[in-house]
Amino acid sequence: MLSSLSAAECLHRPEIQLESLKEDVRNFLKASGWERKLQNAVYRELHVQPLPSHPAAPPEHAKEPLAYMRKAQVNWEKRILKSLNSMCTELGVPLARKRPAVEQKELTNKWNEMGTDEPDLSRFRPVYAPKDFLEVLISLRNPNHDSSEEASAKSHWGLIQVPLHDRDIPQMREAYSELSLTTGQLGIDDHTHVPPDLFESEHTRIGKKVVNEQDCAAAQQYSRQGCPTGLRADLWALILNSTNEPEDVMHYEQLKAGVIHHDLLVDNLIYKDVKLTASNDDYYFVFEDFLYQVLLCFSRDTAVLEHFSYNSATPPKSYIQGKVGVEEFAVVYPPNGVIPFHGFSMYVAPLCFLYNEPSKLYSVFREMYVRYFFRLHSVSSSTSGIVSLCLQFERLLQTHLPQLFYHLREIGAQPLRIAFKWMVRAFSGYLSTDQLLLLWDRILGYDSLEIVAVLAAAVFAFRAENLMEVTSLTSAEAVLADLSTLKVMPLIQIFLFATVI
Repeated sequence: MLSSLSAAECLHRPEIQLESLKEDVRNFLKASGWERKLQNAVYRELHVQPLPSHPAAPPEHAKEPLAYMRKAQVNWEKRILKSLNSMCTELGVPLARKRPAVEQKELTNKWNEMGTDEPDLSRFRPVYAPKDFLEVLISLRNPNHDSSEEASAKSHWGLIQVPLHDRDIPQMREAYSELSLTTGQLGIDDHTHVPPDLFESEHTRIGKKVVNEQDCAAAQQYSRQGCPTGLRADLWALILNSTNEPEDVMHYEQLKAGVIHHDLLVDNLIYKDVKLTASNDDYYFVFEDFLYQVLLCFSRDTAVLEHFSYNSATPPKSYIQGKVGVEEFAVVYPPNGVIPFHGFSMYVAPLCFLYNEPSKLYSVFREMYVRYFFRLHSVSSSTSGIVSLCLQFERLLQTHLPQLFYHLREIGAQPLRIAFKWMVRAFSGYLSTDQLLLLWDRILGYDSLEIVAVLAAAVFAFRAENLMEVTSLTSAEAVLADLSTLKVMPLIQIFLFATVI
């Protein structure tokens, strides 16, 4: 920001008059580019921080207003911690240790080729997998809600049995008007009113102008119709107000130093997860080194703790040996407060296609996490939270494909048991990368994960004919095993705008 020294110097200039000081400051901010930077910073805060609650509301309401959701999240956290602690005890591995000098030097030398290292991870297991988390969501009940009220033709056939508000298709058509059949989209080959090449060249021209203007709000609106491949990295960074200034690079280097100096138990969970997921993926295996770098640094980043002010989760704590339960000897563990689970590395993997500079990749991922991804693995009533996405998915399917839903339910193949793994990863690892990035364009454009639930329902609609023939969960899973050939935007468009209601 402007230093007090330069401000003082400005005030002593003869051309600066006190009468016009306010206007002069405004002009200076505009000419120096700080006006836009301030606007973008404010825009980010408005999108990330929750709206102010009622003055009399207790502080925990900012994290999660519903008591039964808060209780479920607390119980889930206890299970995760129990799993982590039992692994720690069984394996005789400390939660954290200082690396000997020789090990520090070795890690420094192989920082850019950690994928070549083959540590023995056979004893380590993921703390939990998405299917464990799904069971927690299925068991959620609102104690104040009389379920008999819904014992009618409109009763919910799905697995999620909590009364949360969601949008129906007419409301979605209004909210996602830019995705309508008559609007140009990147990711759709045939426009009836505008030749695709013409739309793409014009859209790219506007995109370059948006990037030059450095306007967060304009970039977000623009992203709703998709980002051109050559501009996507700049547009996403702009929407997220993610910078790569010298101080950002220095912050990343400090985190890297933290990784080199100390070894954490969660490092093994990160190694294990990358080996189990991204390393075996045809699209992402080449980014193995980047994934280790970003995720190991992420685990040390205490700046991530700020998001717990609006996250229903609470960062886990560990105690110095012999001081268990004594608060002044408690430390957040891991330092960022996030325990990785099976599939966590897939939140980073697609971003590796956009950013080849580790510090830039890191800052964009961290911003994506504190805005969106944390909602996919915490229990909350947020409209972008995983509970709402599951409920939205089930209601869309039940309302618009009731025969299919009933058929799958009767043969023991509840649709959510198949779709949950897609949604909890925002489809990363299931779609081809170009299609996934088109989907994530819209998540950023609409500042919401709701589109993920819409796509999950659209996939079932697309494969409905085959699914009506299946007779078991296994055969239903087989029909939906490979999503890599799907075109995301036509599926979403047809489901939202061509469904008869």
